[in-house]
Amino acid sequence: MEQEDINFSDFIASSIHDMKNSLSIQIGFLETLMDECQNKVEAATLGQLGHTIYEASRMNVNLIQILSLYKLGKSIYPVDIAEQSVRDVLEEIVLQNESIMAYKGIAVSVECAENCYWYFDRDLVTGVLVNALNNAYNYTTDKIRVVAQTREGMLEIRVEDNGRGYPESLLLENIAENKGISFATGSTGLGFYFSSKVAGMHRNAGKQGQLRIENGGVYGGGCFVLTLP
Repeated sequence: MEQEDINFSDFIASSIHDMKNSLSIQIGFLETLMDECQNKVEAATLGQLGHTIYEASRMNVNLIQILSLYKLGKSIYPVDIAEQSVRDVLEEIVLQNESIMAYKGIAVSVECAENCYWYFDRDLVTGVLVNALNNAYNYTTDKIRVVAQTREGMLEIRVEDNGRGYPESLLLENIAENKGISFATGSTGLGFYFSSKVAGMHRNAGKQGQLRIENGGVYGGGCFVLTLP
């Protein structure tokens, strides 16, 4: 009997999908537990539980990014670029992360005109902005600002924090091509790589989406900037 060949990348993708589903169930359980623990346990304990939920959510986002990159590489991702209410997208993302931010005492504000509409893949751009919020969560002191506006025919979405900002070494790197792993920081570069790929997929009238990081903004900290044509 001949043994059927197994595509290793397909096997890994299937395994990651199962892990993602299991992790989503665990996150839901932890969030329910946190709600039940309100006013029953010490604030420090709630804070630790909140951070555990954040780490689990961050891992879940990483798994989704890997699956998305796999599907994009196989040309089987159903890219759906359609008109979106930018403000609705930003508020939805902030709302999804509201409880986690609250337990760390982080205030998140959204600035975007009500009549701001743009064409992009909602799920992919949501993944980029969730990744940006995760970074800001790690490095902010207590404030995050999400702002969107049109500039020179492009939509610019900024996620700014009031932390110490990005290190000079990272600002000098080409984050679009950085796939390196840092054993010192634990960074895999996955988030930036995924975000750059998503930005580059958005093209219109000879222009292409871009991702950049910088320091400054309203708070003087790190700024994650996504521009879409």
